[in-house]
Amino acid sequence: MANPSPAKISVECPHCGFKQTEYTAAKSSMCRQCGRYFSPFAPETGLKLRVKEEAAAPQDSSIRQKFEDFWKRQRSCVVECFECGRKQQVSGAAMSTICPGCSAHIDLRDYKITSGFSRTIRTRGDVHLTAKGELGSNSVVCRSALVEGKLRGNLYCDDTATINFSGRIPGRLTAKHVIVERRADVDCFRRMRVSSIEIRGKMSGEIIAQTIVTIHKKGSLEGNVTAKAITVEKGGIFSGQLVIGQAAFTQGELLPERKLAAANTAEPGISGAAPQPLPAT
Repeated sequence: MANPSPAKISVECPHCGFKQTEYTAAKSSMCRQCGRYFSPFAPETGLKLRVKEEAAAPQDSSIRQKFEDFWKRQRSCVVECFECGRKQQVSGAAMSTICPGCSAHIDLRDYKITSGFSRTIRTRGDVHLTAKGELGSNSVVCRSALVEGKLRGNLYCDDTATINFSGRIPGRLTAKHVIVERRADVDCFRRMRVSSIEIRGKMSGEIIAQTIVTIHKKGSLEGNVTAKAITVEKGGIFSGQLVIGQAAFTQGELLPERKLAAANTAEPGISGAAPQPLPAT
Protein backbone atom coordinates (compact mmCIF):
# COMPACT_ATOMS: atom_id res chain seq x y z
CA MET A 1 0.00 0.00 0.00
CA ALA A 2 1.42 3.38 -1.02
CA ASN A 3 2.23 5.84 1.74
CA PRO A 4 0.04 8.97 1.75
CA SER A 5 1.76 12.21 0.67
CA PRO A 6 2.75 14.60 3.49
CA ALA A 7 0.22 17.30 4.34
CA LYS A 8 0.75 20.85 3.13
CA ILE A 9 -0.43 24.18 4.51
CA SER A 10 -0.60 27.72 3.18
CA VAL A 11 1.97 29.99 4.86
CA GLU A 12 2.58 33.72 4.59
CA CYS A 13 5.98 35.37 4.28
CA PRO A 14 6.57 37.75 7.24
CA HIS A 15 8.72 40.03 5.07
CA CYS A 16 6.52 40.72 2.02
CA GLY A 17 3.21 38.97 2.82
CA PHE A 18 3.38 36.53 -0.11
CA LYS A 19 1.43 33.28 0.43
CA GLN A 20 2.75 29.90 -0.67
CA THR A 21 2.22 26.21 0.10
CA GLU A 22 4.72 24.32 2.29
CA TYR A 23 4.89 20.97 4.10
CA THR A 24 3.65 20.95 7.70
CA ALA A 25 6.93 19.36 8.87
CA ALA A 26 9.07 22.08 7.29
CA LYS A 27 11.28 23.99 9.73
CA SER A 28 12.30 26.77 7.33
CA SER A 29 11.41 27.94 3.85
CA MET A 30 12.39 30.53 1.25
CA CYS A 31 9.84 33.04 -0.05
CA ARG A 32 9.26 32.67 -3.80
CA GLN A 33 8.67 36.41 -4.14
CA CYS A 34 11.35 38.22 -2.11
CA GLY A 35 13.82 35.31 -1.71
CA ARG A 36 14.15 35.64 2.09
CA TYR A 37 14.11 32.74 4.54
CA PHE A 38 11.47 32.39 7.25
CA SER A 39 9.90 29.80 9.55
CA PRO A 40 6.55 28.55 8.21
CA PHE A 41 5.36 27.37 11.65
CA ALA A 42 1.66 28.02 12.23
CA PRO A 43 -0.58 26.63 15.04
CA GLU A 44 -3.33 24.20 14.08
CA THR A 45 -5.99 26.24 15.91
CA GLY A 46 -5.44 29.10 13.51
CA LEU A 47 -5.94 26.73 10.59
CA LYS A 48 -9.26 25.48 11.97
CA LEU A 49 -10.53 29.01 12.54
CA ARG A 50 -9.48 30.02 9.05
CA VAL A 51 -11.36 27.08 7.53
CA LYS A 52 -14.52 28.01 9.44
CA GLU A 53 -14.31 31.63 8.35
CA GLU A 54 -13.84 30.63 4.72
CA ALA A 55 -16.84 28.29 4.92
CA ALA A 56 -19.07 30.94 6.52
CA ALA A 57 -18.08 33.73 4.13
CA PRO A 58 -20.42 32.75 1.24
CA GLN A 59 -23.43 32.69 3.59
CA ASP A 60 -22.78 36.22 4.90
CA SER A 61 -22.03 37.74 1.51
CA SER A 62 -24.62 40.26 0.39
CA ILE A 63 -26.05 40.84 -3.06
CA ARG A 64 -24.05 44.04 -3.36
CA GLN A 65 -20.78 42.23 -2.67
CA LYS A 66 -21.62 39.57 -5.25
CA PHE A 67 -22.37 42.26 -7.80
CA GLU A 68 -19.07 44.03 -7.04
CA ASP A 69 -17.15 40.77 -7.42
CA PHE A 70 -18.89 40.05 -10.71
CA TRP A 71 -18.15 43.56 -12.01
CA LYS A 72 -14.52 43.25 -10.91
CA ARG A 73 -14.12 40.03 -12.90
CA GLN A 74 -15.47 41.72 -16.02
CA ARG A 75 -13.04 44.63 -15.78
CA SER A 76 -9.43 44.51 -16.86
CA CYS A 77 -6.49 46.77 -16.12
CA VAL A 78 -3.00 47.40 -17.44
CA VAL A 79 -0.15 46.76 -15.00
CA GLU A 80 3.54 47.49 -15.31
CA CYS A 81 6.34 45.18 -14.24
CA PHE A 82 8.44 46.40 -11.32
CA GLU A 83 11.64 44.98 -12.79
CA CYS A 84 11.62 45.59 -16.56
CA GLY A 85 8.72 48.06 -16.92
CA ARG A 86 6.81 45.98 -19.47
CA LYS A 87 3.04 46.54 -19.47
CA GLN A 88 0.38 43.87 -19.80
CA GLN A 89 -3.40 43.60 -19.49
CA VAL A 90 -4.77 41.44 -16.67
CA SER A 91 -8.18 40.60 -15.28
CA GLY A 92 -9.56 42.74 -12.47
CA ALA A 93 -10.09 39.64 -10.31
CA ALA A 94 -6.48 38.44 -10.62
CA MET A 95 -4.46 38.30 -7.38
CA SER A 96 -1.05 38.05 -9.05
CA THR A 97 0.57 37.56 -12.43
CA ILE A 98 3.90 36.83 -14.09
CA CYS A 99 5.67 39.31 -16.35
CA PRO A 100 5.91 37.88 -19.89
CA GLY A 101 9.17 39.74 -20.42
CA CYS A 102 11.36 38.87 -17.41
CA SER A 103 9.15 36.27 -15.61
CA ALA A 104 9.07 38.38 -12.43
CA HIS A 105 6.19 37.99 -9.97
CA ILE A 106 3.73 40.91 -9.82
CA ASP A 107 1.44 41.23 -6.80
CA LEU A 108 -2.06 42.56 -7.59
CA ARG A 109 -3.68 42.24 -4.16
CA ASP A 110 -5.28 45.03 -2.11
CA TYR A 111 -4.03 45.55 1.46
CA LYS A 112 -6.05 46.79 4.42
CA ILE A 113 -3.96 47.76 7.46
CA THR A 114 -5.92 47.74 10.72
CA SER A 115 -3.04 47.60 13.25
CA GLY A 116 0.73 48.05 13.43
CA PHE A 117 2.37 46.99 10.16
CA SER A 118 6.07 47.12 9.27
CA ARG A 119 6.45 44.70 6.34
CA THR A 120 7.46 45.68 2.83
CA ILE A 121 4.63 45.92 0.29
CA ARG A 122 5.05 46.08 -3.47
CA THR A 123 1.75 45.67 -5.25
CA ARG A 124 -0.20 47.06 -8.17
CA GLY A 125 -3.29 47.01 -5.98
CA ASP A 126 -4.58 49.52 -3.41
CA VAL A 127 -3.55 50.13 0.21
CA HIS A 128 -6.04 51.23 2.88
CA LEU A 129 -4.53 52.49 6.13
CA THR A 130 -7.46 52.54 8.57
CA ALA A 131 -7.88 54.88 11.54
CA LYS A 132 -6.56 52.21 13.94
CA GLY A 133 -3.70 51.23 11.65
CA GLU A 134 -0.08 52.33 11.84
CA LEU A 135 2.22 51.93 8.85
CA GLY A 136 5.93 51.82 9.68
CA SER A 137 7.29 50.02 6.60
CA ASN A 138 10.44 51.31 4.96
CA SER A 139 8.97 50.78 1.49
CA VAL A 140 5.34 50.52 0.40
CA VAL A 141 4.62 50.73 -3.33
CA CYS A 142 1.00 50.59 -4.54
CA ARG A 143 -1.38 51.90 -7.16
CA SER A 144 -3.48 54.14 -4.91
CA ALA A 145 -3.82 54.62 -1.16
CA LEU A 146 -6.30 55.88 1.43
CA VAL A 147 -4.54 57.21 4.54
CA GLU A 148 -6.74 57.40 7.65
CA GLY A 149 -4.15 56.30 10.24
CA LYS A 150 -0.58 57.02 11.29
CA LEU A 151 1.99 57.00 8.49
CA ARG A 152 5.53 56.59 9.83
CA GLY A 153 7.15 54.81 6.88
CA ASN A 154 7.64 55.53 3.18
CA LEU A 155 4.61 55.35 0.88
CA TYR A 156 4.79 55.64 -2.92
CA CYS A 157 1.62 55.67 -5.06
CA ASP A 158 1.55 55.38 -8.83
CA ASP A 159 -1.86 57.06 -8.96
CA THR A 160 -3.81 58.87 -6.20
CA ALA A 161 -3.19 59.12 -2.46
CA THR A 162 -6.12 60.38 -0.39
CA ILE A 163 -5.42 61.77 3.11
CA ASN A 164 -8.29 61.76 5.60
CA PHE A 165 -6.32 62.02 8.82
CA SER A 166 -5.73 64.59 11.56
CA GLY A 167 -2.31 64.67 13.15
CA ARG A 168 1.36 64.59 12.31
CA ILE A 169 2.76 62.53 9.42
CA PRO A 170 6.45 61.80 10.07
CA GLY A 171 6.68 59.44 7.07
CA ARG A 172 7.45 60.21 3.44
CA LEU A 173 4.60 60.36 0.91
CA THR A 174 5.20 60.43 -2.85
CA ALA A 175 2.32 60.17 -5.32
CA LYS A 176 1.15 61.23 -8.74
CA HIS A 177 -1.89 63.01 -7.28
CA VAL A 178 -2.71 63.80 -3.64
CA ILE A 179 -6.09 64.79 -2.19
CA VAL A 180 -6.33 66.25 1.33
CA GLU A 181 -9.94 65.83 2.43
CA ARG A 182 -12.01 68.51 4.20
CA ARG A 183 -11.86 66.87 7.62
CA ALA A 184 -8.10 66.36 7.40
CA ASP A 185 -5.66 68.46 9.44
CA VAL A 186 -2.16 67.15 8.78
CA ASP A 187 1.34 68.32 9.55
CA CYS A 188 3.82 66.74 7.14
CA PHE A 189 7.26 66.47 8.69
CA ARG A 190 9.02 65.56 5.42
CA ARG A 191 8.93 67.16 2.00
CA MET A 192 6.08 65.91 -0.20
CA ARG A 193 6.80 65.30 -3.89
CA VAL A 194 3.74 65.06 -6.15
CA SER A 195 2.64 65.71 -9.69
CA SER A 196 -0.43 67.64 -8.50
CA ILE A 197 -2.25 68.14 -5.20
CA GLU A 198 -5.71 69.28 -4.08
CA ILE A 199 -6.12 70.70 -0.58
CA ARG A 200 -9.66 70.78 0.78
CA GLY A 201 -8.78 70.67 4.48
CA LYS A 202 -5.80 71.93 6.49
CA MET A 203 -2.20 71.08 5.75
CA SER A 204 1.23 72.32 6.77
CA GLY A 205 4.48 71.25 5.15
CA GLU A 206 6.70 71.69 2.12
CA ILE A 207 5.36 70.69 -1.31
CA ILE A 208 7.20 70.18 -4.59
CA ALA A 209 4.68 69.72 -7.42
CA GLN A 210 5.47 69.08 -11.07
CA THR A 211 2.26 70.73 -12.32
CA ILE A 212 -0.31 72.52 -10.12
CA VAL A 213 -1.28 73.06 -6.48
CA THR A 214 -5.00 73.71 -5.88
CA ILE A 215 -6.37 75.09 -2.61
CA HIS A 216 -10.15 74.78 -2.56
CA LYS A 217 -12.67 76.82 -0.60
CA LYS A 218 -12.10 76.52 3.18
CA GLY A 219 -8.76 74.86 2.45
CA SER A 220 -5.57 75.99 4.19
CA LEU A 221 -1.90 75.45 3.35
CA GLU A 222 1.03 76.64 5.43
CA GLY A 223 4.52 76.01 4.08
CA ASN A 224 6.83 76.47 1.12
CA VAL A 225 5.56 75.52 -2.34
CA THR A 226 7.46 74.92 -5.58
CA ALA A 227 5.19 74.32 -8.58
CA LYS A 228 4.45 75.43 -12.12
CA ALA A 229 1.10 76.90 -11.09
CA ILE A 230 -1.04 77.46 -8.01
CA THR A 231 -4.77 78.10 -7.66
CA VAL A 232 -6.31 79.51 -4.48
CA GLU A 233 -10.09 79.63 -4.59
CA LYS A 234 -12.12 82.25 -2.77
CA GLY A 235 -12.08 81.35 0.90
CA GLY A 236 -8.81 79.40 0.66
CA ILE A 237 -5.70 80.36 2.65
CA PHE A 238 -2.04 80.07 1.68
CA SER A 239 0.83 81.15 3.92
CA GLY A 240 4.45 80.58 2.99
CA GLN A 241 7.07 81.06 0.30
CA LEU A 242 6.10 80.39 -3.30
CA VAL A 243 8.32 79.52 -6.27
CA ILE A 244 6.50 79.36 -9.63
CA GLY A 245 8.17 77.60 -12.52
CA GLN A 246 11.70 76.30 -12.52
CA ALA A 247 13.79 78.16 -10.02
CA ALA A 248 16.93 79.56 -11.61
CA PHE A 249 19.42 80.72 -9.05
CA THR A 250 22.24 82.92 -10.33
CA GLN A 251 25.59 82.86 -8.69
CA GLY A 252 26.57 86.04 -6.93
CA GLU A 253 29.30 88.23 -8.36
CA LEU A 254 32.70 87.14 -7.30
CA LEU A 255 34.97 89.58 -5.60
CA PRO A 256 37.96 90.70 -7.70
CA GLU A 257 41.04 88.70 -7.05
CA ARG A 258 43.55 90.44 -4.93
CA LYS A 259 47.13 89.96 -5.89
CA LEU A 260 49.17 89.93 -2.80
CA ALA A 261 52.72 91.14 -3.37
CA ALA A 262 55.22 88.90 -1.73
CA ALA A 263 57.33 90.95 0.59
CA ASN A 264 60.95 90.05 0.15
CA THR A 265 62.15 91.00 3.57
CA ALA A 266 65.71 90.06 4.38
CA GLU A 267 65.78 87.98 7.46
CA PRO A 268 68.55 88.89 9.84
CA GLY A 269 71.36 86.38 10.04
CA ILE A 270 71.29 84.22 13.10
CA SER A 271 74.72 84.12 14.67
CA GLY A 272 75.99 80.96 16.17
CA ALA A 273 76.05 80.41 19.86
CA ALA A 274 78.88 82.14 21.73
CA PRO A 275 81.68 79.80 22.84
CA GLN A 276 81.54 78.95 26.52
CA PRO A 277 84.71 79.44 28.55
CA LEU A 278 86.58 76.31 29.51
CA PRO A 279 86.45 75.34 33.14
CA ALA A 280 89.51 76.34 35.19
CA THR A 281 91.92 73.65 36.16
